[in-house]
Amino acid sequence: MPISARLALPAILLVDNGSLQPAATLNLRDIASRLSHALACPVDPVSLLHSSAIPADQLGGKEAEILEPALERRLRAGISDFLVVPLFFGPSGALGHYLPERIGLLKSKYPLLQVRVAAPLIDPAKSGDRRMAAILEERVRAVLPAVGAPPAVILVDHGSPLHAVTRVRDHLAAQLQARLGGTVRSVLAASMERRPEPEYSFNEPLLERAFDRPGFNGGTVIVALLFLSPGRHAGPGGDIVQICAAAEQRHHQLKTVMTGTIGSHAGLIPILVDRVHAGLTCTPL
Repeated sequence: MPISARLALPAILLVDNGSLQPAATLNLRDIASRLSHALACPVDPVSLLHSSAIPADQLGGKEAEILEPALERRLRAGISDFLVVPLFFGPSGALGHYLPERIGLLKSKYPLLQVRVAAPLIDPAKSGDRRMAAILEERVRAVLPAVGAPPAVILVDHGSPLHAVTRVRDHLAAQLQARLGGTVRSVLAASMERRPEPEYSFNEPLLERAFDRPGFNGGTVIVALLFLSPGRHAGPGGDIVQICAAAEQRHHQLKTVMTGTIGSHAGLIPILVDRVHAGLTCTPL
């Protein structure tokens, strides 16, 4: 049964963390449009933070929405039932802490507010779901060199203070290694950022240091982007490009190649569809 056939369907919000980069908001809108088509019902793109600071003329004349004003606008229009679909790989602190806190404050003003929150894209406990690894494999195979020795692969994410988020990165790296097999020398998981305290060392290696490791400091190394949208780190002009260029300057036998981001891949939509259907049965916050 199409989701549009359900009675009393909540308003569906596809929610990312937000960015000051216009390309990230445009990508969120594109994914929301494709998800809306797959579900045969409206899906609105909304960010938790940041994106409302982007000038509208950089977004096709339409301002970006962030969560609290987006919910309030709809509540004033008589909509009180929502399903938030996170565009997050794992259980980010923004989902576990910031989102419930803000919704709790809104409920004190709008007692009828109901918000269900679907699961993020990846659950390492469900090892049988290899769809994201298949997307990553396709991205890597698209940039494999036609000749020469097998390349190494670095799967890089943003980095997180939560070990549960980093476990998602490591889980996907292991799945990707299994899928690529002997096509590549090895797959290493890395992050862009970490907090300096020792207890956050689970984010290591940082990408800049990964290129100094044996096996990743020479030959072709494919940087597989565990990012949904272009932004400060990923995409043209992001600092991943700069880190790769600096590594090639340090290691003259090194050649880096970067994959595309995940958000534009068609395989993302079936995963989100599943998250929507499961999210409709969740208990509201």
